[in-house]
Amino acid sequence: MKRFVAALTATLLLWAQPAQAQSILRDAETETMFAEMSGPLITAAGLSPRDVKVVLINDDSINAFVAGGQTVYVHSGLLQAADNANEVQGVIAHELGHIADGHVVLSDRGTKPAMGMYLLSMVLGLAAMAAGSGEAGAGIMAAGQQAAMGNYLAFSRTQESTADASGAKYLREANVTGRGMLSFFKKLQQQEYRFGTANIDPFMQSHPLSGERVSALTADLQASPAWANKPDAALEERFRRVKAKLAGYVLPAPRTLQSYPPSDQSIYAHYARAYAYHKSGYPDKADAEADALVKAKPDDPYFLEIKGQILLEAGRPVESLVPLREATEGSRNNPLIATTFGHALIATENKANYPEATKVLRTAVGRDDQNPFAWMQLGTVYELTGDTARAALATAERASMGGDMRTASASAQYALANIPANTPDWIRAQDIAMAAQNEMDDNPKQYKRRR
Repeated sequence: MKRFVAALTATLLLWAQPAQAQSILRDAETETMFAEMSGPLITAAGLSPRDVKVVLINDDSINAFVAGGQTVYVHSGLLQAADNANEVQGVIAHELGHIADGHVVLSDRGTKPAMGMYLLSMVLGLAAMAAGSGEAGAGIMAAGQQAAMGNYLAFSRTQESTADASGAKYLREANVTGRGMLSFFKKLQQQEYRFGTANIDPFMQSHPLSGERVSALTADLQASPAWANKPDAALEERFRRVKAKLAGYVLPAPRTLQSYPPSDQSIYAHYARAYAYHKSGYPDKADAEADALVKAKPDDPYFLEIKGQILLEAGRPVESLVPLREATEGSRNNPLIATTFGHALIATENKANYPEATKVLRTAVGRDDQNPFAWMQLGTVYELTGDTARAALATAERASMGGDMRTASASAQYALANIPANTPDWIRAQDIAMAAQNEMDDNPKQYKRRR
């Protein structure tokens, strides 16, 4: 009986939640683009741009989702499939509808009835089996599972339709055209046609069919005063750059070079090839592409960033300092770029660079404390300069972020014992130690001491 319940629970969780195996891709320019394209939509949804984040996931499928909190996850495959920035805005507007309408919080309204239906059919099926009717019992259980799934999927389709309507509203109120939302749904509709709509059971889908969504949204989107608005040229340029560099980073190098051959001397092609060559272990070719980018726009912080990154990862940290310092300053101390610069300062193995590395990295984690690599680099420079207490605090921060509460607690306790009392770092160590200990106390089986 317990096995059946566990299996059903797992099934419903799979319906309700996205896969958790994907990795997050963090890139300064991409995150800037997401902030620019989503900011007006977030405000129109009645949310705060300070609280809502759009995060890129390394997954080649065409998808986006919300999974709790106020974070929109966008797959890299969706950016590759989109033709313009406005299509991505349409997707983000839809996902904001899920957040603002509380769909994640209300998901139990779909899973609990489905669970109840399945459990009832299971009890009846087991009873029939016990009475000697094995075939009938199995049929009852199979029918119950089908009914439960259908019930949940109907609930999901209703939520998706509601999010579509909310997304269209946010586009209108943000004065952003809805052309991209419609064109992207039509793109999905073409995929359905290729699969063959006759093979798709509309009642067994988590989303309405794309044709239905286009029909439901077209009139409202076209009636919006924003419908005729022209695309934001600056945002479109940013999108084309991000799409190119993403192709260079996530796609196999031959495929990138097929899309952006050496004969293509555009900024986008140089960007894509710089990442493709760098990833494939051709530092000279990558360096040449980065030089072409910097030559075209000498003050562009993102071009300077890739130039410095290529030099750093090719074992030339001293040469990387100039472009990375300029990139950090030009980006107004973007924490991701600053972290790379701090790493380069440490990698020179020159003690004279360690004070600057400490300052740069402290600023980086102060502006973005959710970057494990930044905390690791900060801990490294503290260790190198003999500040073992703050090195332990940095370790505690990184361990806490990764869910390793035993390490977080031990490191924070060491920091508490060796950092002057009541200073900001001491107070932070105390917070981590208390939170880690509370987590271990609340989950004693998980944190049972190994013998």
